[in-house]
Amino acid sequence: MTSDSPSALAELERLRASIDNIDAALIHMLAERFRCTKAVGELKARSSLPAADPNREARQIERLRQLARDAHLDPDFAEKFLAFVIREVIRHHEAIAAQANGSHE
Repeated sequence: MTSDSPSALAELERLRASIDNIDAALIHMLAERFRCTKAVGELKARSSLPAADPNREARQIERLRQLARDAHLDPDFAEKFLAFVIREVIRHHEAIAAQANGSHE
């Protein structure tokens, strides 16, 4: 070990603690987002609206790409991340709609 090792290890631990805090915040933010999208899915099911809204999705993708550019984050990564989240939201909305349709039979 070099004489810098204890300092480097302390810095590594500090950075990892920040990463852990950010990861926790991301999980809580995603949970809140999915609580909101669940309410949207329930509203869509009650109103017989489709689970997917391609126009909204396209606007959101472009909005997130711009946010990523502004934050110096790879816009392609941001788009892939949002596409993953959107697919999951649509899956939830379809399940909510199916459940709502099944409860009326």
